[in-house]
Amino acid sequence: MALAIQTFSNTVGGNVLYKALAHPLAADAARSLIAAVAAGGTVAIFDPDGSFAGFAALYDLSGWTITARYVQRIEHLDQSRPECRLVDELISSPAPQLFVAAFDAERRIAPLRHLLPDGVVVTGYDALRLPDVLLSRPAAYLDPLNFSTNFVLFRDAAGLHTRIASANYWHHHGAPETALWACLFDADGTEQVRWTEPLPRAAAGFVIDSAEIRRRFGLEPFVGSLFIHVVGAAGHDVLKYAIDTYQDGADAWGDLSASHDANPWPADYYAGLPAPQPGEQVTLWIQNAHSMAIPPDVIGVAPIGEPAAVQTWPQAIPGFGCAAIDIATLFPATSWPTQFEIVAGRHFVRPRYEIRSAGGHRRLAHANVERDDLVADPRLPTLIGGALGRGYLLPASILPLDDWKTVALPTPMARDQRQLPLQIGIFDASGQPVLRVALGCRDRGDQRPVDIDSLLAERGLSLPSGYGHLELAYDFTEGGDGDGWLHGLFRYQRRTTEHAAETSFGSHLYNLPIVYRDEPQSYRGSPPGLTTRLFLRLGPAGTDTLCHLIYPASADWHPLSSTELILFGGNGAVIETKRLAIPCNGSRLWRVSALFEAGALTAAGPQGHVIVRDTTCRLFGYHGLTGSRGAFSFDHMFGF
Repeated sequence: MALAIQTFSNTVGGNVLYKALAHPLAADAARSLIAAVAAGGTVAIFDPDGSFAGFAALYDLSGWTITARYVQRIEHLDQSRPECRLVDELISSPAPQLFVAAFDAERRIAPLRHLLPDGVVVTGYDALRLPDVLLSRPAAYLDPLNFSTNFVLFRDAAGLHTRIASANYWHHHGAPETALWACLFDADGTEQVRWTEPLPRAAAGFVIDSAEIRRRFGLEPFVGSLFIHVVGAAGHDVLKYAIDTYQDGADAWGDLSASHDANPWPADYYAGLPAPQPGEQVTLWIQNAHSMAIPPDVIGVAPIGEPAAVQTWPQAIPGFGCAAIDIATLFPATSWPTQFEIVAGRHFVRPRYEIRSAGGHRRLAHANVERDDLVADPRLPTLIGGALGRGYLLPASILPLDDWKTVALPTPMARDQRQLPLQIGIFDASGQPVLRVALGCRDRGDQRPVDIDSLLAERGLSLPSGYGHLELAYDFTEGGDGDGWLHGLFRYQRRTTEHAAETSFGSHLYNLPIVYRDEPQSYRGSPPGLTTRLFLRLGPAGTDTLCHLIYPASADWHPLSSTELILFGGNGAVIETKRLAIPCNGSRLWRVSALFEAGALTAAGPQGHVIVRDTTCRLFGYHGLTGSRGAFSFDHMFGF
């Protein structure tokens, strides 16, 4: 029961028309438009681009009496439906109304005016158009920059608060004036408040804190979705952010959690949702991305490798509302290391999940898009070890072994992925390879975590630096195939407390001058991506910010990185720059408080941030906060 909408394609990118139709302000206008057309009698549809099915999926048109749908392209003609006709038959339409399924309806219909019956009333998507004040490029309505949007799982209730942080990176690309238009919905989808947040006219950081928003607007406790629309965007059409959760009281930082942006394109499937360990509770958070309710028994969850075992959620989720699903209610006897895939049907953006430990500590993470457009790449077994060097790499931190346990769980992340031919490499921070182990050709449902402690102890090995990183990669020595969409979930736990964190990501080609398909990926422009620009938010008072930068390389590259750590103040001014030289295949774990002087961090203020910049190589990074009583958070970084 997937919605008949086109959101994102890995070949052509995002469908801007979808964003234009699904925007909350468009939903407000759509209700009035739909009622007006219903009151006007029968209506004919002119569907020049084949988008009407998507509009009908997003909104309730049951009150319309549609006489026929007219198409312009012969390939859009549905011979099985007599009401689908070519546009040259429009002259004989008996309907007093014509609905043009396009923006700029008058322009689209102008060349066909002679085909319209006399007196017909023409309407279209233009009634859903956002005010020009919210558009970055008003002259080109469906420009992607006009819909630089995203969702946030936003809550301020039961002693928990949400803090999102990012930077005005659009200023780097020439945006003269930028603002955030925000709309907060509660769990029932009821709008609580909407406001505009001006951003400094500089490459400055910004923070939106749920506690401050609640005080500012006098709101009751809430759990819901914050929809954010960037006004004045340039260069990037996606809002990226880091999200932290914290608690009330003097020990606010005694429990920390971190994640990042939601990815604004609803997908058919997501995967990488872990089952609970004994004593844990795993909650899946669903945020409805549309104004139409998600019907009961549409959303489903199934163990990886067991699609027939899907269990559906029996309750409806209101438009723009959200739901918290306790996985144990669907699978009471299933536990870690089983992972689940989520049947989403394009109803919601990338979902979060929250794990609550037996001691009450919480951590937030996200599932990933499970692609249904990938097949095995028959060239990979010959290209890896050849032109692609070590090929696709998935780097993840090994935090200091004295303080943390590190566990890796490979994750199938494509629907047709039946085998995972894997190896794991372990590298010291110095770049020295410590261990490489073949994990065999695993079946899709083979859920076996890799415990780094055990892997090293069994061989009497250690990391000379005390920390380093691991890399999951393909290994075809036992056969199998791959598609380049190699994913893993990485779990970290303090040895002395219950505090834990986890993150997940996918593989890429790194620091390779050869381009294969769309790799090595670039932050902006065409591949190869051989430079770095990563965002590091600064934690509030009472926390410290940690960062682990990894220098993976699919083939030999520069022996040392030339990495700059640029500290920006809340006004966007550069306060201080530090430099690191990270060995190829090595890493560097550092804390903001140890690298920058206290005076510089005070000058940066609570909205300050660090940009990790390197023009010689592509780095991969992880960041987090540390608090009191051993609390910490950890997630992978994003760039722009």
